[in-house]
Amino acid sequence: MTVPELNVATLARAWDFWSLVPRSGERGYQMELLTRVIIMPRILVTGAAGFIGFHLAQRLLARGDDVVGIDNISPYYDPQLKRDRLAQLTSHPKFRFEQLDIADRERVSRLFANERPIRVAHLAAQDGVRYSLTNPHAYVDSNLIGFVNILEACRQQRIEHLVYASSSSVYGANTKMPFSVHHNVDHPLSLYAATKKANELMAHCYSHLYRLPTTGLRFFTVYGPWSRPDMALHLFTKAILDGRPIDVFNEGHMRRDFTYVDDIVEGVLRTLDRVPEPNPIWSGDAPDAATSLAPYRLYNIGNNQPVELLHLIATLEKCLGRKAEKNLLPMQPGDVPETYADVDDLSRDVGFRPATPIEDGVAKFVEWYRSYYGV
Repeated sequence: MTVPELNVATLARAWDFWSLVPRSGERGYQMELLTRVIIMPRILVTGAAGFIGFHLAQRLLARGDDVVGIDNISPYYDPQLKRDRLAQLTSHPKFRFEQLDIADRERVSRLFANERPIRVAHLAAQDGVRYSLTNPHAYVDSNLIGFVNILEACRQQRIEHLVYASSSSVYGANTKMPFSVHHNVDHPLSLYAATKKANELMAHCYSHLYRLPTTGLRFFTVYGPWSRPDMALHLFTKAILDGRPIDVFNEGHMRRDFTYVDDIVEGVLRTLDRVPEPNPIWSGDAPDAATSLAPYRLYNIGNNQPVELLHLIATLEKCLGRKAEKNLLPMQPGDVPETYADVDDLSRDVGFRPATPIEDGVAKFVEWYRSYYGV
């Protein structure tokens, strides 16, 4: 086994980890934790073949972390795209991949016991608002059963920190802008949103009952290279290049807080490195939804700058050098007219605010799309 260089970051991480466990009666376990942090620091990334998981794994490897990635390579969209993402990772000596469905409780438990990660970035999920209208059981299997399997494995292995993907969809029927993690989110408009809200509640239970530090990240309309083919920018690009009309819902009168994938990953990394602590001023008389007396936090990660859908389309047209034929349609069930992220908590706690302009992000996406698909 190779012992990594004991740089400042490694020693700081070891000190943080040491302080998590009470001094009395658990000295042997403290030494085990220190060994895991210093000798074999390892991060588990679920959904490693997915859009965000792939980018996160790349960044973790680039900074020197050992990464274990898991993914079930589901056929929800073209598995070849997932395999091509994985091919960018598997050549790295510090990356190991296992094809695994998080709904398989025994295999999840065994993987955690064998790999013994210190932190977990849980990004595996069944995504998509519209797909949840036609295939609800896929969301139950992955987002509910799968999530409790991850929580249980983290509890059993005493994971230092679980960071998991939530979604801006949890804001549902809310209309007060910008969306804040301190707002009530009890009126979801899709089953997908309901499962993500459930994840936040389940995580809080484990933070409260077992002192498992958890951080939920509400992602806002992520886009960029290697994105899913069912996402709007991907669908629009393909249709325009194929000479087909694009479906524009709510006749284009929609605003989204489009957030470039590199900004999302930067937010994940910074929160992953910041283990949450209990909020000492939290009160049950006026409960704050984003914190707790348990080691629990919620953050928005969004660009804090909503963009009109028609402006996104115009930007894409400019990058492609082609005009889009628009098929104007009514609002889809489960959709919302606007999203807008308040990221003040993220900025205060980890010193980061997403800021990639839509023009720059779309240009990078189009460059990747033309290269990957050869068009």
